[in-house]
Amino acid sequence: MSAEAEMRSEEDSGLVEELNTSEHIDTEDDADLEMIKARVKEMEEEAEKIKQMQNEIEKITPPGLLNLSLEEKMEADARSIYVGNVDYGATAEELEQHFHGCGSINRVTIQCDKFTSHPKGFAYVEFTDKESVITSTALDESVFRGRPIKVVPKRTNRPGISSTNRPPRGGRFRRGGGRARGGYRPTRRPYRRRPGYYPY
Repeated sequence: MSAEAEMRSEEDSGLVEELNTSEHIDTEDDADLEMIKARVKEMEEEAEKIKQMQNEIEKITPPGLLNLSLEEKMEADARSIYVGNVDYGATAEELEQHFHGCGSINRVTIQCDKFTSHPKGFAYVEFTDKESVITSTALDESVFRGRPIKVVPKRTNRPGISSTNRPPRGGRFRRGGGRARGGYRPTRRPYRRRPGYYPY
């Protein structure tokens, strides 16, 4: 075989290798592109599910409840009770039946997680008058669906007041982490007698 023929065969084999490599890269790119498309589709489906859940929550929420003023919320909360340790399978109708003897009920709200829509295990019952709240507290520790429930008057959450943003307990702030971590601890100044003052 001549030198020219050898060179041609080497060039042809090199071209074949390059083609195979480019085909391999193309198939990898296609696989990556398919994975990205699948992930985007999953994200769009999740966003659609969240939108549907938000719409369902808005349907469940009574009209005008979110637009109440602070005074109106406080007035409604004064007629409401908090019910804890509620069975996850309980319905608003069952809770209404349980508190039926306490007075006329305006609304029963079972709190649900906004992302999963699963019940959180507590609810609020709003009565038409404040006297029903006192009557309903007699059902504290009563058994509802095989579980003792906690019944207390509902408290109003004021905007801007939180139980988590209080100053640290234990007096003034100490530099360096305080006494427990062995940080900076100011020493007491020695007593100095004022000049010209002799108590004895």
